[in-house]
Amino acid sequence: MGLQGALQLLYPPQCISCSAPVQSDFGLCADCWRETPFVSGLVCDQCGVPLPGSDPTERALCDDCMTIARPWDRGRAALLYQGNARNLVLALKHGDRMDLARPASAWMARAAAPILTPGMMVVPVPLHWMRLFRRRYNQAALLSRAIAALARLEHCPDAILRKRSTGNQDGKTRDARFANLVGAFTVPKSREARVRDRDILLVDDVMTSGATFAAATEALFSAGARSVSVLALARVAKDG
Repeated sequence: MGLQGALQLLYPPQCISCSAPVQSDFGLCADCWRETPFVSGLVCDQCGVPLPGSDPTERALCDDCMTIARPWDRGRAALLYQGNARNLVLALKHGDRMDLARPASAWMARAAAPILTPGMMVVPVPLHWMRLFRRRYNQAALLSRAIAALARLEHCPDAILRKRSTGNQDGKTRDARFANLVGAFTVPKSREARVRDRDILLVDDVMTSGATFAAATEALFSAGARSVSVLALARVAKDG
């Protein structure tokens, strides 16, 4: 028996959500899988929300993306922010469950496959330094690093700087969310050369209104990025 087999006997694989026994590491048990809303089928090509239809190759837009100007090109999400997906995101974000970045990044890389292009650079949405100091890690950077490795793309974790603390967006209206983030991001001078004329995949944990992605995208375009596409672990979707 090899070392890996011995370790599995001593520490059998457990569900990443409920700790029930599973067959492989970093997996979900059958019950938790059913409670985790993965995005599949036809999705909005700009924000990744599911749409009626089953053809994942069709390019369509949701009502929001037909009425709200999105500065980025294309977008995807791996999960809907509800049920067990919400539990997993919050555990990664606030519960020190950095181990969740491994399976989550695999789900995200799979969801992003239609919008990836050769030579793309993967960039995380940054935290403000004060929040990073309190939390000790940026969950978006954990995800973006793993996604870049899986897709064999360049990763630049500090391509964007959050210039000021924008506080918590919870409870704000859509307009207030966008207003709160105007001018919040910039590309440091030291990173402008890496961003210029590049196709960028911008990564974050959750997309709600799209305000954070929009503000970060504008900063990348101001620094000369050729295109920006966005990828979220989970997408907040309207009921119905």
